[in-house]
Amino acid sequence: MARISMRVDGMKVTDDVEPRTLLVQYLREGLGKTGTVIGCDTSNCGACTVHLDGDSVKSCNVLAVQADGCEVTTIEGLADTVESDLHPVQEAFRECHGLQCGFCTPGMIMQSVDLLQRNPQPSEEEIREGIEGNLCRCTGYHNIVRAVQYASGHLATAANPRGATEEVDAL
Repeated sequence: MARISMRVDGMKVTDDVEPRTLLVQYLREGLGKTGTVIGCDTSNCGACTVHLDGDSVKSCNVLAVQADGCEVTTIEGLADTVESDLHPVQEAFRECHGLQCGFCTPGMIMQSVDLLQRNPQPSEEEIREGIEGNLCRCTGYHNIVRAVQYASGHLATAANPRGATEEVDAL
């Protein structure tokens, strides 16, 4: 057994795990974070995508011991639980019907959040490229792309509510 300690969705956890335990297994079975979906176990589908120290990773491709000392955010930790508000990307997927069966949705949302953090105003082509490691068998991706574009606009508005510019008047 190996001792690990990490922050998951803002909560510090310390546990003993088998060294071969995948992060996705630990999150689901050890912590009950079942929103992180086990899809392919080969890192091909992206359904298990989480954020590890702010970067999206496929948690079936990371050992729990590799996350020792890290900050992990799952789909459950993305929303503002204090206000019970959805994250803007979650809201966008709902508004734009960016999901169908829902199996890929947690990973697709986590990847989309990562994309928008890196590129706040992506083009359609950049969105399609940014989510290409996440597979969806139902939607044809059109509404997913629309949802990311919708979220991009809403995040930009939230960051700059009155259309203020970066320029500051000299005193």
